[in-house]
Amino acid sequence: MKSRTVLITGAGTGIGAACARRLASEGANLVLMGRRVAPLEAVAAETGGLVLAADVASSADWPRCIAAIVERFGGLDGVIANAGGHGLGSATDTGDDDWQAAMRANLDSAFHTARACLPLLVQRRGSMVLMASIAALAAGEGVCGYTTAKHALIGLTRSLARDYGPQGVRVNAVSPGWVRTPMADAEMQPLMERHGESLDAAYARVTAEVPLRRPASPEEIASVCRFLLGDESAIVTGINLVADGGSSIVDVPTLAFGRG
Repeated sequence: MKSRTVLITGAGTGIGAACARRLASEGANLVLMGRRVAPLEAVAAETGGLVLAADVASSADWPRCIAAIVERFGGLDGVIANAGGHGLGSATDTGDDDWQAAMRANLDSAFHTARACLPLLVQRRGSMVLMASIAALAAGEGVCGYTTAKHALIGLTRSLARDYGPQGVRVNAVSPGWVRTPMADAEMQPLMERHGESLDAAYARVTAEVPLRRPASPEEIASVCRFLLGDESAIVTGINLVADGGSSIVDVPTLAFGRG
């Protein structure tokens, strides 16, 4: 990755920040994007990345950002479309604004990132990683908007891989399970309150039936993204690489047989 330029959206915290640190350790040039300047600048202080504050889910900010990237680095070799967010509630509990917010955070952000960056990736035969979720494979309870958007993200991945592969661009998705990030920590709060337990105990509870019996670290997901960006995966495109500790292979109807 030395001297390659990689853009990361949602780069201020969690998986995005871990990706920035991993790639910087290998000598990559970084473009750090997100809406909140302070977290981006904190990551930039560690990694030397170029901070571009923007709403990546809107086409309005992208021309300015692309111009800044070209001026600073001349182009792009890789993109990690990591920006995302919640989409809580069942269908009847999801209002119009909530639905649109879930689509913007989890699908529109990836689409606008891809559309803006593809011309630069074509020039350098680059690679793109879209951050999906195991919610792209199955439905959790009360997360209609999030589940729908992440399912659609896999379709976007395949469409991009199909259309731009002939021009040398690879596009893949990563689907993590539970990852210990600030967003996931917040999702543990109801369990912690309900059972009067610690954050560690809440994570142990939600991964009790996961074969590896633990959540991922952001650094582990960053390593998966690094693989998909690099030459080691040069023949890989259009896939959804599931990084969930094995949770998606569990046959849920048989769980009762293993319980006391």
